[in-house]
Amino acid sequence: MKTSIDLFTIWRSKGLARQIISSVAILALTIMLMVLLGSYAFYSTLWIFYPDSLSAPDSWLPSPAEWGWIIVSTLIGLVIAIWVAVRLSRRILTPLNSVATSLRRVAQGDLAARAAARGQALDEASQLISDFNAMAERLERVQQERIFWNAAIAHELRTPLTILRGRLQGLSDGVFQPDPALFSSLLDQVEGLGRLIEDLRIVGLAESGHLHIQLQDTDLHQEIATVLKACEPSLQDKGFQLVLDIGLAHTVCDPVRIRQVLLALLENALQHATPGMLRIGTARRDGMDSLTVEDSGPGLPASDAQRIFDAFQRGPRAVHAHQKGSGLGLAVVRAIASAHQGTADCRQSELGGTCFRVCWPN
Repeated sequence: MKTSIDLFTIWRSKGLARQIISSVAILALTIMLMVLLGSYAFYSTLWIFYPDSLSAPDSWLPSPAEWGWIIVSTLIGLVIAIWVAVRLSRRILTPLNSVATSLRRVAQGDLAARAAARGQALDEASQLISDFNAMAERLERVQQERIFWNAAIAHELRTPLTILRGRLQGLSDGVFQPDPALFSSLLDQVEGLGRLIEDLRIVGLAESGHLHIQLQDTDLHQEIATVLKACEPSLQDKGFQLVLDIGLAHTVCDPVRIRQVLLALLENALQHATPGMLRIGTARRDGMDSLTVEDSGPGLPASDAQRIFDAFQRGPRAVHAHQKGSGLGLAVVRAIASAHQGTADCRQSELGGTCFRVCWPN
């Protein structure tokens, strides 16, 4: 009884096992019917037309004609069994061999290798091929991203290091005279390197799942005021008019990280937005607290709305404008939002530009 239940369970749940069981059962039934019906036809023919070819009733040995029938029916049964086995094994082994070959190519460093399903592969074999190809595609994408990251990091580090080396070499050779302006310029480059390294650290920790935050009851209005105290002069000099829309004063978050978020969003607006109204808002809705920064333009195409949060991605204006920035600011924003179990998104603003919003559970 237990065996019957196990077979029924396999039949219902496993496509490959179901195919094998059904193929063997159909094969056995076909051969049995062939032997049974063939025997009736064979003996009926001998009884009617060649009664002398039948073995004697008291003989244990088949007659030559009966021996011939036994041999022919056995050969036909073997041919049918071999044909079914070859077709079934081909549907099972061909995709497995394709996966094995592709695995060897991947192990040798060819991440572009993909398995192909030739013929009508069974369900599990098709799923195996699909899973392997998805894995290989992800590995290839990870490799491409690693190459891109290495090139991007090298590019971002090259500029400040070149400036620092040139200025220090000039000081050493006596080309530049030491003065406060020169030292201030060198300090700016060092601070830029420090911010870049910190941004890389945050994004790396977030991707590895090790970006830890310290949640506490936070006066969000006070944190915004602290950030604006540092950024407001630069924003006003650029022509931005700050507008506060504080609908939420207190929340539970990591205040240090939220200040980093707001600072990154304001720096992004300073580099890429058109001077005009810049609105900073907070709100609580549907169990989520949010911080938004909206600018007056020029906005982003819908196709760039999510890509813009990827590391080293810049808006279309940054390609043509002489704008600074590592391209990590919004990646840091998304990393901190994820660490808060929240989200970061970008949509069209009512002011005519872009609205960056960070949400986290209250």
